[in-house]
Amino acid sequence: MTPRPSLGLRARLLFAFALLCVVTAAAVAGGMYVQARNEILQRTQDAAVQAMRSRLETVFPLRSPEPGPAELGEIAGTVTDRNVSAIALYYGERSPDGFDPGAISQGLRRVVAGGEIAWQRITWQGVPILIIGAPLLIVEPDRTTRLSGIEVYTARSLDPEQRSIDQLAAWAWLIGLAALGFAVVLASLATRGVLRPVRELGRAARLLGEGEMRTRIAVHGSDELADVARTFNDTAANLERHVKQLRAMEADARRFVADVSHELRTPLAALAAVADVLDEEAAGLPEPAGRAARLVSQETLNLTGLVNDLIEISRFDSGVAALALNEIDVAELVRATLRARGWSESVQAELPAAVTARLDPRRVDVILANLVGNALRHGEPPVSVRVSADPQWIALEVRDHGPGLDEAVLPHVFDRFYKASAARARSEGSGLGLAIARENALLHRGDLTVTNAPDGGAVFTLRLPRWAPDPDGGAA
Repeated sequence: MTPRPSLGLRARLLFAFALLCVVTAAAVAGGMYVQARNEILQRTQDAAVQAMRSRLETVFPLRSPEPGPAELGEIAGTVTDRNVSAIALYYGERSPDGFDPGAISQGLRRVVAGGEIAWQRITWQGVPILIIGAPLLIVEPDRTTRLSGIEVYTARSLDPEQRSIDQLAAWAWLIGLAALGFAVVLASLATRGVLRPVRELGRAARLLGEGEMRTRIAVHGSDELADVARTFNDTAANLERHVKQLRAMEADARRFVADVSHELRTPLAALAAVADVLDEEAAGLPEPAGRAARLVSQETLNLTGLVNDLIEISRFDSGVAALALNEIDVAELVRATLRARGWSESVQAELPAAVTARLDPRRVDVILANLVGNALRHGEPPVSVRVSADPQWIALEVRDHGPGLDEAVLPHVFDRFYKASAARARSEGSGLGLAIARENALLHRGDLTVTNAPDGGAVFTLRLPRWAPDPDGGAA
């Protein structure tokens, strides 16, 4: 499953700064807005209630306990001014002027009818208003009071206060936007300072991964990023030292193998001569001695092959292996390989005519001999060699019809000294043949791969460029 692309560190830091600023600005501005709004409305409401109480005191004593519309109009007029409209109600009667009684809610009417001053804020016909209701009381001679049944209601527009509140909200938004812009600028500066050493660390890590062991980071300051830079430099220095030691050990090991292999060639030449004599005399020797002579001869041949393989491997490791390129007929090269080893009758060959390529015939012969020999020894017949070509590449496929290779073995087939079966640990093979074959393929700028055929058998495929590059790096 393809991972989703994530935001970069710079984008995440900018987003975090902006989010923090927006949340902080919204919390502060929102709190100030709510507090200021409540303060404005409360102050307006308290002032209106106090003004209404003061004006209603001027209507006492009532001229009539059962006022008509004219008297109700006079009562409403005492609390009416430029900003306040009022009506007076008495059991179905009302003052002739004033605002629409429909704006007064039933809940407010019940509270006022119960003898209490009450108020509420509503929006009437798109305008915010404050409605205050107060009952008029009659004071008896014994100083007791009773409800007169007269209710006075005032309606005051809160539009000026709403404009002030809206202005506060606008200022809150402007402050929030200004804070957001400031946060983005601050985050850009902060991320630039943070990401510069991070980018430098990433660049140094890539160079170190590419083999530049001398890569170091300049250390500035004494903060956490400076500690990371110092840790990286210490790690790179230790890694450089260990790599140098490993390379020196690897070079010593390669030199040792090459030296030992070359030193063994002279005594092996003498042993080979002795082995030839033993082969000739083995038939005339008594059976225990004859069997020992044949065993010595065979092991001498195996040791000679192993030493030759080690010498060849050491050439690849030291980088001195070179191609001797010639333009050849690929089909003829395959036939010559099979004929030289007596495999012409045992191997089926599908060889198209007129397929030429510029290759090193000796190295291609080594590859083919190894692949076909393995197929004949460890696979089952029929063994086939098939050649195909396009304008740029040739492919040589060697296949047998045995059980194939175990899936766990396939990744290790071309490893040095690797043998697919423990039972073959003491076989005639050295475990270097396929490794040498692949090194020869890579030397041609080609490749050697192996798979299992769907209907059984191992399939080795050698792909080589038709015009291999010259040793100096130019195209042939």
